[in-house]
Amino acid sequence: MNKDKLPKQEENFSDWYNQVIQRAELADYAPVRGCMVVRPYGWSIWENIQSALDERFKQTGHVNAAFPLFIPMSFLEKEKEHVEGFSPELAVVTIGGGQELEEPLVVRPTSETIIGHMYAKWIKSYRDLPVLINQWANVVRWEMRTRLFLRTLEFYWQEGHTAHETAEEAENETRKMLDVYTDFAVNVAAVPVIPGLKSDSEKFAGAVRSYTIEAMMGDTKALQSGTSHNLGQNFAKAFEIQYLDRNNELQYCWTTSWGLSTRFVGAVIMTHGDDQGLVLPPRLAPIQIVIVPIFRKEEEQSAVMQTVEKVSEMLSTFRVKIDDRTEMTPGFKFNDWELRGVPLRIEIGPKDVQNESVIAARRDIPGRDGKIKINLTEISQKIPGLLDEIHNNMLAKATKFRDDHILQPEDYESFKSCIEENWALSYWCGSTSCEAKIKEDTKATIRCLPLDQDDDQQGSCIVCGKSANKKAYFARAY
Repeated sequence: MNKDKLPKQEENFSDWYNQVIQRAELADYAPVRGCMVVRPYGWSIWENIQSALDERFKQTGHVNAAFPLFIPMSFLEKEKEHVEGFSPELAVVTIGGGQELEEPLVVRPTSETIIGHMYAKWIKSYRDLPVLINQWANVVRWEMRTRLFLRTLEFYWQEGHTAHETAEEAENETRKMLDVYTDFAVNVAAVPVIPGLKSDSEKFAGAVRSYTIEAMMGDTKALQSGTSHNLGQNFAKAFEIQYLDRNNELQYCWTTSWGLSTRFVGAVIMTHGDDQGLVLPPRLAPIQIVIVPIFRKEEEQSAVMQTVEKVSEMLSTFRVKIDDRTEMTPGFKFNDWELRGVPLRIEIGPKDVQNESVIAARRDIPGRDGKIKINLTEISQKIPGLLDEIHNNMLAKATKFRDDHILQPEDYESFKSCIEENWALSYWCGSTSCEAKIKEDTKATIRCLPLDQDDDQQGSCIVCGKSANKKAYFARAY
């Protein structure tokens, strides 16, 4: 591990981000441009994300399956808007086994088309509906500008694909999965996302409506952290996904798709990290508690290690690591685990053994203020609550930071100034020309239209001044 200090976030947030990922051993650059190798520590975070989401998917009636990596080019061409949206990002295989293929194969950028083809085979009657399938997979999008976790040529995600009898059922599914993502982000990752509706220009290619959860990063930029799409009947008509309804008449299905990717690891890093490194929420952290034994003399080692083992057993329901490296000083270990973002560090030295207590150091509160003395007899009772406190504090801190950086400028000039370092919540008339002007003038985009808006509200569009009854969040984004 490089002993040099990390760059400070306020001096170079981008450099801080790239370095913390590599120094904390989350990921590394692959030999293929734009690809990444996810290292065990980073993959463990992703596994915990998978576990939390998969449990929620299954609780809402979804099942997992697996679909092919390769998609016939003709499949993508069936849905015109979809192929136009993805065309610049496609990786295409033209040679296989030394022979030129009769039809090029696309390495999946997303799976609506091939899953639509299969649903057309499987769905015959209303009795077959709804179909609620998710898959955990890797996908490829040929991005020009890449960044670890946030935007890579190949990334990992889940993609849910469902088919329904009615438009109402499809919309309910789309909103339900948005709520699942919101619940996960807030209650597992301590990331205070804003759920909302994408504008037509920002929606998924081929969707009728796209919903998103948007998060504010530590540099105030926005990150789209998960999306849920109501596809209407667009893909059903393109792939002939039809069923006989209750009146024995042939109807097209209504379909949805929704996904969250390894980009969310980047969201966790940039929402909570500080100048010392990662700050991981306890419910996602690969190691929730690290125990650091402290002794100088051999005669102290036995008693300290006995207490260490005892404490480890008491905390066996958590993800615990004993740092028994003898070649490293306690100070080095403290810095190392702070860099890696472990939520709680327990220090046990000879005096702690004598006092039948330990020192617990919280990662979310640096320095002396985050240290607590806990009696051995109280460890089993106090640690679970302490980890919950850490989660709640991280969520509260991130929420305050977000809310402090969302402004409501009064006119377009102050809007342009606001966007430099903040988000703007402003009225928008709904025109693409006003949306495009904002993007051209400020590089900001509409992140979403919040869902909890009053339809009776009235205001003036921040750009053109025309009457508007909807507000939108505007921000520069990753």
